[in-house]
Amino acid sequence: MAVTMEEIKKLRTMTGAGMMDCKNALAESNGDMEKAIELIRKRGQAIAAKRSDREASEGCVLADVKDGFAAIVAVKCETDFVAKNADFVALTKNILDAALAQKVASKDALLAMNIDGRTVADLITERSGVTGEKMELGYYECLNGASCVEYIHPGNKLATIVSFSEAGVERQVARDVAMQVAAMNPVALNRDEVPADIKAKELEIGREKAREEGKPEQILDRIAEGRLNKFFQENTLIEQEFIKDNKQTVGAYCKANHATPTAFRRVNLNQD
Repeated sequence: MAVTMEEIKKLRTMTGAGMMDCKNALAESNGDMEKAIELIRKRGQAIAAKRSDREASEGCVLADVKDGFAAIVAVKCETDFVAKNADFVALTKNILDAALAQKVASKDALLAMNIDGRTVADLITERSGVTGEKMELGYYECLNGASCVEYIHPGNKLATIVSFSEAGVERQVARDVAMQVAAMNPVALNRDEVPADIKAKELEIGREKAREEGKPEQILDRIAEGRLNKFFQENTLIEQEFIKDNKQTVGAYCKANHATPTAFRRVNLNQD
């Protein structure tokens, strides 16, 4: 049977599939819209299964804040060409908006969440069928706070979110902290939150380096502690030099502006 342009456009709006894919699905289903949608979904599942062993190293990373809840969503694909496609970016934004609206707490919960009758997992699979590339929900991070802020680095490959204990933190101040996280990649908020295994590793590195320098064995621990302290200054958010003014720490900048960071998250698809 003949397929009309109106039907093709309607199916494309509903699925995001290409015009020819929609035309072929409608022709194969004899104009049955529901069957055509199912055909497009199955095509996406088949492509996803076929390319399951491929590496999805590109993608789109977006972040936003709503009502004291901040989230980062990263949808991954195989090529930068697809990552920059407007429909792919729109899919990532749609997933992020839904996560913010529902204040979704985990990646698994986000994958299972329904958007217009389809799960996020299904939406990503269907988009895989449209592009012919492997796609996946690469990362999902979220935070709650009296105030929250997001930062998306140009190119949609890197995003950060930061929460604060105070309500109404000045936007520029909060954004400066989020940009610090993006630029300097701290391992933790403060030295107390640095994981024990990282502390132990840094102490051992400090001892071994001092030993190689010929330092006396009895002072190796003291030297290692000093080097661990230097590690804290360079790698914890509160103690880092502020990138906009290296004469003060991030902690000092925040204190002067009545802002207390409580947590941060960072997602980067590029290699740090």
